[in-house]
Amino acid sequence: MSKMPLKFELCPGRMIGGNHPCFIIAEIGQNHQGDIEIAKKMIKKAKECGADCAKFQKCELEFKFNKRALERPYTSKHSWGKTYGEHKRYLEFSHEQYRELQKYADEVGIFFTASGTDEMAVEFLHELNVPFFKVASADTNNFPYLEKTAKKGRPMVVSSGMQSMETMRRVYKTVKEHNHNFAILQCTSAYPLEPEDVNLRVITEFQKEFPDIPIGYSGHESGIHISVAAVALGAKIIERHVTLDKTWKGNDHKASLEPSELTELVRAIRLVERAMGSSIKQMLLCEKPCYDKLGKSVVAKVRILKGTVLTMDMLAVKVAEPMGVTAGDIFQLVGKTVTEDVEEDQSVTPEVVDGYGKKAKC
Repeated sequence: MSKMPLKFELCPGRMIGGNHPCFIIAEIGQNHQGDIEIAKKMIKKAKECGADCAKFQKCELEFKFNKRALERPYTSKHSWGKTYGEHKRYLEFSHEQYRELQKYADEVGIFFTASGTDEMAVEFLHELNVPFFKVASADTNNFPYLEKTAKKGRPMVVSSGMQSMETMRRVYKTVKEHNHNFAILQCTSAYPLEPEDVNLRVITEFQKEFPDIPIGYSGHESGIHISVAAVALGAKIIERHVTLDKTWKGNDHKASLEPSELTELVRAIRLVERAMGSSIKQMLLCEKPCYDKLGKSVVAKVRILKGTVLTMDMLAVKVAEPMGVTAGDIFQLVGKTVTEDVEEDQSVTPEVVDGYGKKAKC
């Protein structure tokens, strides 16, 4: 396997992995309350907040649920119907509505996709020509589904909620056999998610286990700080549920970000990406003014006559004018001879030390 994370084009013209910017998914899901105008408003808000992609959830009810599951009474305060089937039908957009939303997202200028939560939904999304497939956590151990989805050749983003590392290894092998362009997201399937159950360290474990694919994070926690930390750990995709109002009816709203929070999340992620910078540790150009003002160098602790062989008890370190041999090189001066007199408290410069050579870099 390659030691460097794989880079690939997740959406047209948008690479992920490596040093490319984190890809930010605004998960609208079913927070649109079954209203296509609200859905459009949320797409526009996602774009205005700086997200890269607006994502929904698509299912074909009879293929995702059996009859008894659809007939199950659903008396939750978040229900949109007397049975679970009625509830889901209320929230499910038709194929034509999905085409309308996709067209609107294109007009707004944001990528559009959905989690296909059954094989027939994936078929529809494939026909819709979405840029990538999102695999929801509930389907991550659905290996026939994974194999069929991977064979379609579109990039894939796979969440890992409710799964073990052993299962994720199987997922990796299953998808990799048919499709090299995919990413795995650390995820915990709880809404809202408590910080102690986030387990951001799994991101680094995924990076070790699967070093040739990008790793990301799908979060259900409150606030933005944990998602920003995930980026600092190397997450290349961030997915967060979004809403226009956390008090609306629906299970996901409390675990979602309102527009002001999504805006701040995007801003914070881009700031952290700038701050990640280089892995090379060296004195930077921006540090030179501080170094010129406060950088310490070697001075004579006593008067040193020309021809004297230097010993440590003759030398001290101070902020000096002019700057002498850098403090870090003081031990290199021991045993060398001065070529002219150096007065007490005077800088010991490279020019007066025989054999010292050019001034060493700090």
